[in-house]
Amino acid sequence: MNTATSQGLLPAWNDSVHDAQSAFRSLLTALAEPGRIQQLTIRFETPGPLHLATAAACLVLMDFETPVWLAPVFDTDTLKSYLRFHCGLPLVADPAQAHFAVLDTAPEHLDLTRYAQGSTSYPDKSATLLIQVSDLEDGPARYLTGPGIQSHANFRVSGLPDDFVSRWNQNHASFPQGVDILFCCGNAVLGLPRTSRIHDGDMPCTSQ
Repeated sequence: MNTATSQGLLPAWNDSVHDAQSAFRSLLTALAEPGRIQQLTIRFETPGPLHLATAAACLVLMDFETPVWLAPVFDTDTLKSYLRFHCGLPLVADPAQAHFAVLDTAPEHLDLTRYAQGSTSYPDKSATLLIQVSDLEDGPARYLTGPGIQSHANFRVSGLPDDFVSRWNQNHASFPQGVDILFCCGNAVLGLPRTSRIHDGDMPCTSQ
């Protein structure tokens, strides 16, 4: 019996080296290629209400040096024990003090200015938001432009507040400050770095 099981917690990876490396590559690719959905090929049991992709991002990205803020839906004893055991992370009550935040799509949680913005000298001090959503391909017609995107990329994340696009583009305009986002759904992730801009409507046609 491993230590996690003996404490009544779910274990993390099935294969700690292979699974962690595979998940890390998928997360990096998601941020390097905004709008391109990455499917995680690993499988493991996660504590509710975390999706597999959200749990994998936590396990890969968080450690004892990364303060984390949890939205109320994730702020449960079971989940906090799981994250503390496997990641050793400190949980904070103030989202502005967090390096990472685990969120749902409640409008108050998507006030992007609540989270660490970094500075012009230290843009890496900004927060990364893990936002769990119901679907990555069934939302309103929108598209992305920016570095890492060849011409345009679809952005059809569902369940976001009506003002999310304007909030995000304000975040984009603050570059090099501002937050980055990983949208998580099931075993899939989609990256939205601060360098990307969101546009409403269908992607424009490009000449051949």
